[in-house]
Amino acid sequence: METLPTTTVSSCKSERRGRSSKYQNTSKPSVIMAFFSCVAWLYVAGRLWQDSENRVILNNMLKKNYDQKPKVLTVDDKLMVLGCKDLERKIVETEMELTLAKSQGYLKSLPSSGKSLLAVIGVYTGFGSHLRRNSFRGSWMPQGDALKKLEERGVVIRFVIGRSPNRGDSLDRKIDEEDRARKDFLILENHEEAQEELPKKVKFFFSAAVQNWDAEFYIKVDDNIDLDLEGLIGLLESRRGQDASYIGCMKSGEVVAQEGGQWYEPEWWKFGDEKSYFRHAAGSLIILSKNLAQYININSGSLKTYAFDDTSIGSWMIGVQATYIDDNRLCCSSIRQDKVCSVA
Repeated sequence: METLPTTTVSSCKSERRGRSSKYQNTSKPSVIMAFFSCVAWLYVAGRLWQDSENRVILNNMLKKNYDQKPKVLTVDDKLMVLGCKDLERKIVETEMELTLAKSQGYLKSLPSSGKSLLAVIGVYTGFGSHLRRNSFRGSWMPQGDALKKLEERGVVIRFVIGRSPNRGDSLDRKIDEEDRARKDFLILENHEEAQEELPKKVKFFFSAAVQNWDAEFYIKVDDNIDLDLEGLIGLLESRRGQDASYIGCMKSGEVVAQEGGQWYEPEWWKFGDEKSYFRHAAGSLIILSKNLAQYININSGSLKTYAFDDTSIGSWMIGVQATYIDDNRLCCSSIRQDKVCSVA
């Protein structure tokens, strides 16, 4: 048997040792690279996780701030979200109806006093008019039980007066005492009874009358006339159911622009170059139907007054759908036999 050459065996062993050494030499960098790759991966993963956590925190903060921040939406957006398009239409229609109702003297609530009265008659008076009041009580104006019976017929009569500029003084106390004894006053708590405030008194009167009594007519009467009470009641009965009635002795005339003259109007320049008053119920007796009196009550805070109450009322009636009724029986200085008032 032949033997293998020793050199061949030796060379094989030498080759295996070389390969093993080579593999050992090349595996060390691989392990190191793998280790660093793992570390890098962990670092990147950690950063990604940290970034994700930061994004979650930031998103929560933004969402919280967004929820707390008032949202700016258009009206259309709000209506779309709430589904209120139909409600918007109804609101507009209601506002239009309310505007129309106000122009017609609509009042949200009326005094609850049972059946409606025919009329509330307010007789202007002042602190120094005690004797004149007694004169009226002894002539055309009922008193005591007769006054109550008249109210049962649907007619209320009251003397109308404001408060003293020095509220609570002897003037006020005397009126309060007289009212407790007679029970025939309508005291205007918010009105100052003074000559310069007289044009404003009519607003307070109609407002107070509407708030205290539900009647078909409200009547302002000066204390310089005598009334034919039954004649006036008959006139009012014939006008029942006539809404927006503005009744009186109608006239117009020159606006006095000269200071110091009788019937001087400080704001004369507002009446045009002709300086002429518009048509209005003049004199000492003015009648308004319920809805016109209610109109004054609702809008009293914005109604302009002039130097005289009759022209002031006339200016208010221009702006509404009032029916002007010129009745000569209400011209107290006329010579008609059937007139319902006469100069006292």
